[in-house]
Amino acid sequence: MAPALEAGDFRFILGPMSISEPCVEPKLNPQWLLPQWPAPAQVHALCTTRVGGTSVAPYDSLNLGLHVGDDPSAVAANRAILAQAIDAQPVFLSQPHGVQVVTLSAATAHGTPADGCVTDQRGVACTIMVADCLPVLLTNLQGSRVAAAHAGWRGLAGSGGVGILESVVACFGAPGSARSSTKAAEIMAWLGPCIGPQAFEVGDEVRHAFVDNDPAAKALFKPKGGAKWWADLAGLARLRLRALGVREIYGNDGGRDWCTVSHPARFFSHRRDHVGGRMAACIWLG
Repeated sequence: MAPALEAGDFRFILGPMSISEPCVEPKLNPQWLLPQWPAPAQVHALCTTRVGGTSVAPYDSLNLGLHVGDDPSAVAANRAILAQAIDAQPVFLSQPHGVQVVTLSAATAHGTPADGCVTDQRGVACTIMVADCLPVLLTNLQGSRVAAAHAGWRGLAGSGGVGILESVVACFGAPGSARSSTKAAEIMAWLGPCIGPQAFEVGDEVRHAFVDNDPAAKALFKPKGGAKWWADLAGLARLRLRALGVREIYGNDGGRDWCTVSHPARFFSHRRDHVGGRMAACIWLG
């Protein structure tokens, strides 16, 4: 077996793709990502890769998105594989790259428009689909509530410095109050794979969307030339979470092993492939 490579808060085996930390649940595909974070025992989380499903190229194989042109019967089969593996009900949203957050229950319909979701109900999985955008999974230290956010650059930037992460964190407490600040300190977050800072080319408008509201964001844009920049999406998310008072942040540190573009056998990437599938990051109470 080839030697293991540390990659943030999960590990890959060089050669055949795998996570070296064994899954505690035998139903989980060993090539999916399990967060290495100190979440309470009743909180469960994972991020799928492109491996383990029924779809054929260019959606091979575990495509979970119905909106990308794949055979709907294959997507349904893939979603059933995920639901059976986690023994919970994943709720798939329609994600318009905004800041809307929905509270999930077993009755929430698939396709509900939102880019964030939160629940305190057991057996309902907050689920975010991605293929370059950043999935963010959150829980409080008590393990009484879980949430997920779809953090593409538009939703992350939001308007006036209020984006999807601000909206999701507000669901853990009353915004603008001392209680909210206390609650933020009791939240932990895990950042999943996304397009990396060596691959995320953006224009001036993206940089201004962040820097105009927080000058500290300047450090997360490296000049490419010609009014183009390399942006660190995971770094921007960490900056926003810390500004909110969230101190326990795990997962994607901007390293190459987390980059969806850089690993075609492991991750779907819309920017790399243009046509392809979607992965899912899920968090639920068991």
